Amino acid sequence: MAANQSSGRLLSIDALRGFNMIWILGADEWIAVLASTYRNGFTALLASQMSHSVWEGLTFYDLIFPLFLFIVGVSMVFSLSKIIQQKGKWAAVKRVVVRSVLLFGLGVIYYGGFSTSIGDIRLLGVLQRIALCYLFASLLFINFRLRGLVVTCILLLLGYWALMALVPVPGLGAGHYEAGRNLANYVDSIYLPLFKWNGSWDPEGILSTLPATGTCLLGVFAGLFLRNGTVPSQKKVFWFCLTGIVFLLLGFLWGHWFPIIKQIWTSSYVLVTGGFNILLLALFYQIIEIWKWRRWAAPFIWIGSNAIALYMLFGWPGMPLKGGIFSFHNLAIRLAGGPLKTYVFKQFSGLVLATLVVGLVIWLAYALYKRKIFIRL
Repeated sequence: MAANQSSGRLLSIDALRGFNMIWILGADEWIAVLASTYRNGFTALLASQMSHSVWEGLTFYDLIFPLFLFIVGVSMVFSLSKIIQQKGKWAAVKRVVVRSVLLFGLGVIYYGGFSTSIGDIRLLGVLQRIALCYLFASLLFINFRLRGLVVTCILLLLGYWALMALVPVPGLGAGHYEAGRNLANYVDSIYLPLFKWNGSWDPEGILSTLPATGTCLLGVFAGLFLRNGTVPSQKKVFWFCLTGIVFLLLGFLWGHWFPIIKQIWTSSYVLVTGGFNILLLALFYQIIEIWKWRRWAAPFIWIGSNAIALYMLFGWPGMPLKGGIFSFHNLAIRLAGGPLKTYVFKQFSGLVLATLVVGLVIWLAYALYKRKIFIRL
């Protein structure tokens, strides 16, 4: 298994994407069931990291979405550069717009589409945010050089902080960051129509798309550095590690004034998660591309090669239509539920079913990869 260097594709990127995705494709539930089966301090700590922070703060689960956006930015450097070189900028723009519209539409379908009333349509969700950030970051990448991209990213983060800190919310004033009592949530309540995830506002809302685009641009910078053939691979890892640490320090420092909050995607959250993202990229790049240790990463590569397709398929119990098209959970129950669950697995039945769900996801990812079926927009 080797990276396709001629096409600019790196296995470490697919593996990192797959590692990121597996946590929302059943691994998080597996950890939760493990903690309920084996109750101790360590499993309780693991389980506490498998859900988002209630508001301010950071858990492992809060890293998943920004890591995906970061990888989108890394990947676009290779894919769009190739299109620009072969077909020109307009071809790249056309591809970006078409992909963004398709992904946005899939996001609407993912959360129920037109299955119920008009008021239940969620216009801004996870896939829609990916679509918008991909659109904005790609158009910037196509039209600006590195200096312009850096300036734009800084302006997005500082501009968002200035808006949140200085623009007053009617009846509240400026500089508030509590849930439902800040500018981002207020803008959603006034200008975002139809269904909003938290009632009057959405965690993937209008205003917070600005710093989320900054997260995607951080991936672009990492991709540009990876593509730089004049820098030795080991030096790239060194500079990634140093940059990641600096971002973490700056993000946590800024967090004293602009708190780290995923649900409004604060600028400090962008820097902190960006630091973790860069360090993870350095780790995967070192192991897979430099040391050539790849067998362990095979399941991640399979999943990462069809990430959006698997995300669209994966469904959660109790969320018909709003959370995936197919229920791996129901299939797992059909295979290992009923009498097997009651008489064979007994107290370990939950762990067996959760393991089976993850196994089915990996099996499907492998089957698609083996047959060279890559469902991309």
